[in-house]
Amino acid sequence: MTLSKNYETAIAELALSLSLLVRRIRLSTPSESHDLSWTQKAVLSRLDKGEPMTAAELARAASIKPQSMGAAIATLAEMGLLERKAHPTDGRQINIELTAKGTEMRKNARDARRTWLAQAIAKLDKQDQETLFAAGEIIKRLVNL
Repeated sequence: MTLSKNYETAIAELALSLSLLVRRIRLSTPSESHDLSWTQKAVLSRLDKGEPMTAAELARAASIKPQSMGAAIATLAEMGLLERKAHPTDGRQINIELTAKGTEMRKNARDARRTWLAQAIAKLDKQDQETLFAAGEIIKRLVNL
């Protein structure tokens, strides 16, 4: 099945719009978050879910090599954003978890993104807000296809 030109254009414009929105939301985060690499942000995000993880688990979750994860963890530890602790049941392993500073940084970044988005959406009229929220539900379904 071939896509019509208008359909192809609409898909390209939707992809561009979503990309621009994600980029704009990311720019709303505090400047300290901008200095982090994608891998470092992924580590903080994963650990922000609450459960400590080993370096190997973090590497698998991010689909990167353990050596690359080790470098990211070392940098984040130097910044005081995460810490290494002995695994409670396996003395050969080290768990990685967020420090209070890391948790606070994640919270500040999340709050800043949500604040910017809420303020931007508040500038839309009610009908556009309803349409946007309905589109959000459709996008969630697309992600799960």
